[in-house]
Amino acid sequence: MTAHTAHDPAIPAEADPSPCHTAELLVHVARLVHGAASDPSLTPAQWTALRYFASANRFSRTPSAFSEFHATTRGTASQTVKSLIAMGLLARKANEADGRSTLIEVTPAGQAKLAGDPLADLSHCVRAMPANERAMFAGALARLGSELARLRAVPTFGQCGECGHCDREAPGGAFCRCTQSSLNGDDMGSLCIDFAPTPPRIR
Repeated sequence: MTAHTAHDPAIPAEADPSPCHTAELLVHVARLVHGAASDPSLTPAQWTALRYFASANRFSRTPSAFSEFHATTRGTASQTVKSLIAMGLLARKANEADGRSTLIEVTPAGQAKLAGDPLADLSHCVRAMPANERAMFAGALARLGSELARLRAVPTFGQCGECGHCDREAPGGAFCRCTQSSLNGDDMGSLCIDFAPTPPRIR
């Protein structure tokens, strides 16, 4: 018996790309995002940081959380954040929930900068996909991200509204069992470092 990867007979061999090729395509698409960016004034890491702090919830807007999201060291993440603060695109804000730490907020100038986000072209391409393909693609990417994070023993990021910690039936509205906090409408669509994938439903 050979060690060849099993092939699904329902899929023509020529239409079943190798996992390595698929992985290379994902990396290539990521490079294309910034490879011909119309606004090269920020590095890819700075764009990622600006985008992250604009979409992270109030529990995750810290340099350490960004370092986990960007899969880099805390020192490198801190330098990226400091450079954006110096440009006036990010600002530090007191953390009302923890006086020992600060939160990072996107400034009005940062929000204006995001209007030229090079990720917009990729978002347009995704939006142009048929709805069923887009849903399948999003689900596949989420599974890939979760599995890779598990293999690397790093946090899995996701939105509060899709998190296993989120109790939608709590009195008074959605409630996060992890942070023991009520969740508002903005939180539900925000990224969180404490994200836990929802277990599959048993039918």
